[in-house]
Amino acid sequence: MVPEWREAYTNYNYLKTVLKDIQVFRQKNKPPTGPPAGLKRRPTLYRAFSGLINRQHSRHRNSDPSSTVDESDIESQAILVSSVREGGSESYQTTFLKSAEEGGEYEFVFFRRVDEEFNKVDKFYRSKVEEVMKEAEMLNRQMDALIGFRIKVENPTGWSDRSVEMTRLASGIATSAAAVSASTPRSARATITFMDVIEEGESNSHGVQSGESSEDDKKSENVEVAKPNNTRAGRPAPLEVLNHVTMNNSVETPRSTIKGFLNVPKQTELNFNRENLRKVEAQLKRAFVEFYQKLQLLKSFSFMNTLAFSKIIKKYDKITSRDASKSYMKMVDNSHLGSSDDVTKLMERVEATFIKHFSNANRSKGMAVLRPKAKRERHRITFSTGFFAGCCAALIIALILIIRARNIMDKEGKKQYMETMFPLYSLFLFIVLHMLMYAANVYFWRRYRVNYSFIFGFKQGTELGYREVLLVSFVIGALALGAVLSNLDMEMDEKTKDYKAITELLPLMLLGSLFAALLCPFNILYRSSRFFFLTCLFHCIAAPLYKVTLPDFFLADQFTSQVQALRSVEFYVCYYGWGDYKLRETTCKSESVYKTFLFLVAVIPYLSRLLQCLRRLGEEKDPMQGYNGLKYFLTIVAVSVRTAYSIDKGMSWRVVAWIFSISAAIFSTYWDLVIDWGLLQRHSRNRWLRDKLLIPFNSVYFVAIGLNILLRFAWLQTVLNFQVSFLHRETMITLVASLEIIRRGIWNFFRLENEHLNNVGKYRAFKSVPLPFNYDEEDDKDE
Repeated sequence: MVPEWREAYTNYNYLKTVLKDIQVFRQKNKPPTGPPAGLKRRPTLYRAFSGLINRQHSRHRNSDPSSTVDESDIESQAILVSSVREGGSESYQTTFLKSAEEGGEYEFVFFRRVDEEFNKVDKFYRSKVEEVMKEAEMLNRQMDALIGFRIKVENPTGWSDRSVEMTRLASGIATSAAAVSASTPRSARATITFMDVIEEGESNSHGVQSGESSEDDKKSENVEVAKPNNTRAGRPAPLEVLNHVTMNNSVETPRSTIKGFLNVPKQTELNFNRENLRKVEAQLKRAFVEFYQKLQLLKSFSFMNTLAFSKIIKKYDKITSRDASKSYMKMVDNSHLGSSDDVTKLMERVEATFIKHFSNANRSKGMAVLRPKAKRERHRITFSTGFFAGCCAALIIALILIIRARNIMDKEGKKQYMETMFPLYSLFLFIVLHMLMYAANVYFWRRYRVNYSFIFGFKQGTELGYREVLLVSFVIGALALGAVLSNLDMEMDEKTKDYKAITELLPLMLLGSLFAALLCPFNILYRSSRFFFLTCLFHCIAAPLYKVTLPDFFLADQFTSQVQALRSVEFYVCYYGWGDYKLRETTCKSESVYKTFLFLVAVIPYLSRLLQCLRRLGEEKDPMQGYNGLKYFLTIVAVSVRTAYSIDKGMSWRVVAWIFSISAAIFSTYWDLVIDWGLLQRHSRNRWLRDKLLIPFNSVYFVAIGLNILLRFAWLQTVLNFQVSFLHRETMITLVASLEIIRRGIWNFFRLENEHLNNVGKYRAFKSVPLPFNYDEEDDKDE
């Protein structure tokens, strides 16, 4: 199933429950007779297979007006299927002819439910086919403009020597067409000519304007039939179409945003150069790939639902010993769902067009793009994940044993270590914990069929599964734990105690390695995912200069839960830049610059979200974005005041911190539960939740609500100065920060679940792909 179209599919399980009522009634009133004693095997194993040919023969027989139907067949018919036109739309209605029989009311209800399901499916399929046909027409016009654009780029000086250029183009395109024809099946070869007609669609109408006579057109058409590879096949598209086309500047940059804010007119004139041609081809290529995927899902939708009705009617025949499947499936086959071949033909035309114009007539290359292979789960990923998970477990045990065996916690250098080295290594704890929560999210999103790859906009086949995320997190965890153990061993062992520089530089080297891996330009270490992350990160930093998309504000929300991790990065700069790290001494924490950056680092993630909300408020005119921005503004004030209180333990700062923190926490909790999660709906079908839920256990949602409220107020520790005697202050800070990361991980699942259900409610299963050209509709009407 397409997850976003779930409601449009046949509710097969519901129809089976209706059939179950019929079966129960018949078993009570007419006990089934068993097979003959001498027959040991199931009779169905010896019936003639007729699934491929019977339906075709029945179609042919029924379509023949001279064919006669036996009167006994008419008398034995249980149903009569007819089409009804209501409000300009066609629907189908089944009349059950055996209602007078005992238990006939059950069968009457069954066919009413089947009709409802079929009309729902057929109506949805009609609407989607109409959409793709309109989109195909739009893509045809874009292809006309692309071909004209290519001609202008290839020959910018004009067409003075037209015959020579036409001959050159004709030979090149004829060769590519021949290559495509040789590498495609017979059914696809005819479509190539059709696409040539589409590309050259208005050439006859423009022939007179360009000095060509209609007789020449007729001659060229006649010659084309006899010789498919002549100059007519390679004839350029009419250049007049470019007179009604402007460029669509869909790629947004900070420069274009600033120009739009200053009302600077956009540059929409066509600039014929190879760089623009490359951009146009890339945009159209992406549009064709997305369009083809939509056609594939529509074809699958038609097949699956037709199969569902065939199976449910056969189940009915088996239970009631009637023969209703022939009549009903004849109606299904003649309906738009069963008889329309628009999608199949359109797929063939898209394939031929894409292969010819975007794959250099290489069919295997073109089809590899249109139909990418499903991502395979590799055993080495699973093995490596388990291996590094075992390494992490072993290192944790070793770390605990070393601390206890050497009684490290009672050493004199414990306080110095906790204030210098512990914040450095806690950064990796925050990263690994956040990745583990994301891996859990991916696992449960897949389990409950949340289409996270579509919502985030990942390139098909490049999204990371939970195994890959776990592998990366366990590798980082193993390296960090290994560095901690090496650090402790070098510190305690008399033989290696002299290597102070190496001992203290271990966390910096590990952090540098992570940054190097993240920025690595080579196609290794999940480059597509890394670049996607870096792109979204840059959009968050540059807010509000980029149009806000869901991945951008989703990532910014993640960073609001990683404030302590950002402060750890700040401490790296402080410790290794201004402190004497060889002696584990630093005084930069008392400097005013460091304290100022404590405020800035904590505020930056919330400020980014605030600017994103303001950008969306200006574009969408949605007041909810203003309220969301107010939430982040309150949080900025609360975080700033709490930071000030942590530096200056004054009573006035404490009171102000309480006021703003409580206000921000209540506002944020309400927004989490009601807006982001869509819960706490009083009159919903699921009391205090929402009408549609993906998890079958309602208690899970109430537990998540309770945890979100509890963890939202974990900041109380910073105001109450709550301390545990056996925990250092840095340890307490790390625990509170870890609780916030766990809360964010829980929030992630339900936030995306709500987004998925919103897409399902609007049947949005595809991203809108911007097209490179805009047509002037008024000029088209004048023509």
